[in-house]
Amino acid sequence: MAVQTPSVQPATLTAPPTRRRRSGRARLTAVRFARNRLALFGLCMIVLLFVMAYGSPLFYKWSYTDLDFTAFQKPPSGAHWFGTDQTGTDLFAMTMRGMQKSLVIGILAGIICTVVAASVGASAGYFGGWVDRSLMWVVDLLLVMPSFLIIAVLSPLFRGSTWLLFVVLLAAFSWMITGRVVRSMTLTLKDREFVKAARYMGVPAPVIIFRHIVPSMASMLIIDGTIQVGAAIIGESSLSYFGFGVQAPDVSLGTLIATGTPAAPAFPWLFYFPAGCLVLICLSIAFLGDGLRDALDPNSSSAKARGPRKPKSTSKEGRTS
Repeated sequence: MAVQTPSVQPATLTAPPTRRRRSGRARLTAVRFARNRLALFGLCMIVLLFVMAYGSPLFYKWSYTDLDFTAFQKPPSGAHWFGTDQTGTDLFAMTMRGMQKSLVIGILAGIICTVVAASVGASAGYFGGWVDRSLMWVVDLLLVMPSFLIIAVLSPLFRGSTWLLFVVLLAAFSWMITGRVVRSMTLTLKDREFVKAARYMGVPAPVIIFRHIVPSMASMLIIDGTIQVGAAIIGESSLSYFGFGVQAPDVSLGTLIATGTPAAPAFPWLFYFPAGCLVLICLSIAFLGDGLRDALDPNSSSAKARGPRKPKSTSKEGRTS
């Protein structure tokens, strides 16, 4: 009598539960973000401004260093889209160059600020004791110092150096409030079971901080990073407006606004185009940050006010009513 052996079916590969949970949460976050029209507008405008700022030298015939000696302070036209200034320089090319500098400075300063705030705040909250007291003393000291005046005094000392030092100065005085928020959240997270389990297993403290605690507040850090980018762009433009930021021969939106302000009554395009681009950047970043907050935190007040979408009724009563 032949013995029949059961057929062996190939094992189906399934994703781990944690990976499925993360992918499901990311999809839900993307759906919430897509429902916010202002957030989509902000994201599209930021992408469009980046493409215009870095792609315009490829198709626009004028550079921000070129001079047109046949067009001095000419209004916008087909030859010069944003007009020209008193030296015959194309304003559209200078505005795109200024947007490049302002966007890069804002993004780098926002990233550095968020990283420093997460590192200092999480370390102070996790270790406690003298580490917490020392770091919070530094935070309190930086909070009471007039950051704008300090950057304005230190900026002339680095005029011959790279503009990356200006980014460091902006980020050095922008992380303290976020660091305090991260510290308070760490005081709560360090008593959770997964942190205690990692500590009992002998996992080093830096690994616990950056692998377990900081990722648990990733949504807050992403939102804060977006807000810090907008604040850094406004800070850079303000300092450049007063002559303490980006220096000639380079340009930024702040220097263009400062140059065009005295001539605004007679030649308004010298002021309104750079100022309009700055306002558009800041509004787009604000809309993007608000959309990220609603998508990552459904318990926020604006997300509750918007409310979930109600499914359409497909019953006979729904169609007849």
